[in-house]
Amino acid sequence: MSGVPALSIVAAVSGTGKTTLLEKLIAELTRRGLRVGAVKNDAHRFQIDHAGKDTWRFTQAGARATAIVSGEQYALIQKTETRKDLLAVLELLEDVDIILVEGFKAGPLPRIEVVRRARGDAIVSDRDLLLAVATDIPDLTADKPCFALDDAAGIAEFIIARFISPSVPRFSPPPQP
Repeated sequence: MSGVPALSIVAAVSGTGKTTLLEKLIAELTRRGLRVGAVKNDAHRFQIDHAGKDTWRFTQAGARATAIVSGEQYALIQKTETRKDLLAVLELLEDVDIILVEGFKAGPLPRIEVVRRARGDAIVSDRDLLLAVATDIPDLTADKPCFALDDAAGIAEFIIARFISPSVPRFSPPPQP
C-alpha cells in the first residue's frame, strides 16, 4: 500500500458531524472514480462479531485471530494487548487510492477539522497538520481554507487537488525492523 495518501476528519467533540461528512465525501470521491478506504477511531469497545455465529464461536473457544472470507470481501478480527497503531492499520488496507480516517485528532495525519456552531467554535488541530475546516460558521476565522459543512463536492475537489496530484508526497509506511 505504500504511497496511498491518507487524511483524518477530526473535531473537538463528538456529535459535530464527522461521520456525516465522511459518508458524503466517500460517496463523492467514489462517484469521481476513486477507490476510497475508510478507518474509524472508536474510543469504546466495538463488537463486529455476533453471538452464536461461527466466528464468534471460534473466538469464544480461544482463537486470538479469526477471519471470515467470501468471494466479495473478508474481515479479520484480531485481539491485541495494546491499541493498534494507526499507521499499522493503514498498511492493512488494499486496493484503494485514498484513505479517509474518522478521528485520531492526536494522530500523525494531515486533517480537515469539522467545526459546528452548536458544539463550539474552537479549532483544536495542530496548525501544521490542519489542511482545511468544514463549518457551519460563515465568519469563522481560520488561516486555512474553509468549506461549508454540506459542500462535499468542494471538499472532494480540494482533497483530489491536494492528494491525488502526482506531485504530492504519498503515505509511506515506516520501515520494518
